[in-house]
Amino acid sequence: MKARIILILSVVAVALAGIGFWLWTPDRSRAALEAKYLSSPADMIEVAGVRLDVRDTGPRTAPAIIMIHGLGSSLHTWEDWAKLLESQYRVVRFDMPGAGLSEPDPTGDYSDARVRFLLAALMDKLGVAKATLIGNSIGGRIAWGFAARNPDRVTKLVLVSPDGFASPGFAYGQAPKVPAIAGAMKYVLPKSFLKMNLVPAYGDPARLTPATLDRYYDLVRAPGVRGALIDRMGQTVLEDPEPLLRRIQAPVLLVWGEKDGMIPVANAADYQKDLPDCRLALLPGLGHVPQEEAPAVSLAPVKEFLAQ
Repeated sequence: MKARIILILSVVAVALAGIGFWLWTPDRSRAALEAKYLSSPADMIEVAGVRLDVRDTGPRTAPAIIMIHGLGSSLHTWEDWAKLLESQYRVVRFDMPGAGLSEPDPTGDYSDARVRFLLAALMDKLGVAKATLIGNSIGGRIAWGFAARNPDRVTKLVLVSPDGFASPGFAYGQAPKVPAIAGAMKYVLPKSFLKMNLVPAYGDPARLTPATLDRYYDLVRAPGVRGALIDRMGQTVLEDPEPLLRRIQAPVLLVWGEKDGMIPVANAADYQKDLPDCRLALLPGLGHVPQEEAPAVSLAPVKEFLAQ
């Protein structure tokens, strides 16, 4: 998924040079976006100096679940799963800094370590001592990285098409080379280019609805989000997963769409090899974001895992 996004950023940059000023794509106003996508003004809370959009639903005394979205996404990716779980669980979702409605991180740090720090600070602020973590794509990488370092705070892990193993352009121990011209995305982002990036995330592209595309397009144009997205890409330094995965004590469920066009389902075997307690739920016909594409179907193995 990361290499594809770099490619899309480069294509957008070429479009800027070749097509011209009429493709200029300004930010949307924060007030307009919050009016459309913020559940309540009270959901914007400060965590370790960053204003984050946080949804906290379900009984406060129930077992806690924290959901972590992927690159270029937002907490809204979990909307259907949250609705189906919040009668039995306390469900917490949040936008990473500089994603969705969360404001950019004033430190300028978009590394995994920074997100893990903010996750721990959010748990402390909400009074959540332990939780099941559910993460998709880079959100999965954040989740398993947190579990490896904080085993006492994680009860279970659900990793939905998780990122973390090396791939072309993303080697261990070094930041990727994001083309400097990719910064043009901050000024030019036609909806057609964004759609071109999102379609491979779906096993059936027809399931990418106009409303979902509009949401992605709106939120990526929140003030500072495009700059933060580029910074997060450039600050991604992968660690060798094997020693970290072996430290994870929590039971793990891998959920993977068999038609994932972003991170191949073959990567599941790499996780199964190193995780001490791991099971795999394969989803025929689904892609990289099964929680959006077929919420009820993809949640079924997760509910079973949570109930065990």
